[in-house]
Amino acid sequence: MPLALSLSEQLPVLVVVIPLLAAPLCVLVGQRRAAWPIALLAGWATAAIAWQLQQQVSVDGTLSYALGGWPPPWGIEYRIDRLNGYVLLVVTTMAALVLSFARRSVEREIPPARQVTFYAVLLLALAGLVGITVTGDAFNLFVLLEVSSLASYGLISLGQDRRALNAAFQYLVMGTIGATFILIGIGLLYLMTGTLNMAHLAERLPAVAGTRTVHAGLAFLTVGISLKLALFPLHLWLPNAYAYAPSVVSALLASTATKVAVYVLIRLLFTVFGAGYVFGEMGVQQILLPLAVVGVLATSTVAIFQRDVKRLLAYSSVAQVGYMLLGLGLGSVSGLTAALVHLFNHALMKGTLFLALGAVCYRIGSVQLREMAGLGQRMPWTLAAFVIGGLSLIGLPLTAGFVSKWLLLQAALERGWWWLVGVVVLSSLLAVIYLWRVVEVAYFHPARDPSPCEAPLGLLLPLWLLALANLWFGVDTSLSVGAAEAAARALWGVSGGAG
Repeated sequence: MPLALSLSEQLPVLVVVIPLLAAPLCVLVGQRRAAWPIALLAGWATAAIAWQLQQQVSVDGTLSYALGGWPPPWGIEYRIDRLNGYVLLVVTTMAALVLSFARRSVEREIPPARQVTFYAVLLLALAGLVGITVTGDAFNLFVLLEVSSLASYGLISLGQDRRALNAAFQYLVMGTIGATFILIGIGLLYLMTGTLNMAHLAERLPAVAGTRTVHAGLAFLTVGISLKLALFPLHLWLPNAYAYAPSVVSALLASTATKVAVYVLIRLLFTVFGAGYVFGEMGVQQILLPLAVVGVLATSTVAIFQRDVKRLLAYSSVAQVGYMLLGLGLGSVSGLTAALVHLFNHALMKGTLFLALGAVCYRIGSVQLREMAGLGQRMPWTLAAFVIGGLSLIGLPLTAGFVSKWLLLQAALERGWWWLVGVVVLSSLLAVIYLWRVVEVAYFHPARDPSPCEAPLGLLLPLWLLALANLWFGVDTSLSVGAAEAAARALWGVSGGAG
């Protein structure tokens, strides 16, 4: 029993340590065939811990772990509450499913000499993303953000197309600018408060909230994080990064990286600065809402004209980030709930769609629209999963996407914002157009080669788990909506806001 209790207390740090230690273990073992099982085991162990932490948080409340035994605010604290317990669940589960898909896809797309390095760097990216989610220290958040970003640059550069190098470099430049803004913002807050612990920052900031230094800190942080989460018009790095990265990397980044960046923005705005200050005194929503609206409509329109299906989905991801920012900008419990539910559901949608494209790339070596002619007959299971993910993205009833859009519409109507209802409906119609282009080519154009070429079972199993999850969470919302609403109420309650 003491041992079990001790392990239970160590879970907040083990969720970061396991992928962090598994990364060099892959390199030390040095065997290509051993790297994937190590990564897979680390991924599922991390996901299992995240599920256990979510259960603990829902029962016992906020969990705190002091690294090295140094109590906060003197030492680094890992702090898990309803918000990051929810996000941690999304990130680790998606990473585990992507890793389950990875073996055959990586064998096809990554040269054998680089596969061990690939898995090691992927685990570093996962460790960084998980660390960002659980840390309660602002500077530690920046460090882990850079760990995940640097690993992501390396992963993208391993794409088969030579343009992957340009995409990785562009992401590096834009990511470095965003990181610099974030670091400056953290420095300004430290200058005024003398602490980096987020809970301690929240206690000390009200006394200096009216100063220009804190105003500047908020501005730097908002811009830097908006660049990381690809808010329009700071999204220019994302389409190339998703399009030219290996299929596994595209799926991982699309389903986790931007979600973690959205989490960081929510964490800083609500926990550190406080919703009353952000939405009342500073009026941040007056900047976020117009950019989100333009981003949703503009990038959905651009997606219609893409010939590379990965780029099509990349522009769609920018639009979906806009949905999350719309919910956040509504400045209410219901709006924040809608944003968090869409964070959950978008991971399911884009995970399904990008894994389906990974299976297509495995079989035909391309995701160009013209090359997918007749694949509905040649790869029926793969394209059926793609259709389910697409219907969820559109927001068809009985899919996960419908739930988050319905909640967003309800939150907009609570504010009397009928124009926002029009934006959501119009963007959904645009999604019908760009996804229909894929369906039309796959099901109604003649195949160049009529022979079946369905993806292997090792690719179909994780793909269909996600496809079915899009249907399951369109009916049973106890986890997605229940946990999101609890997190939203906790954030507004702490900051003294109201729905």
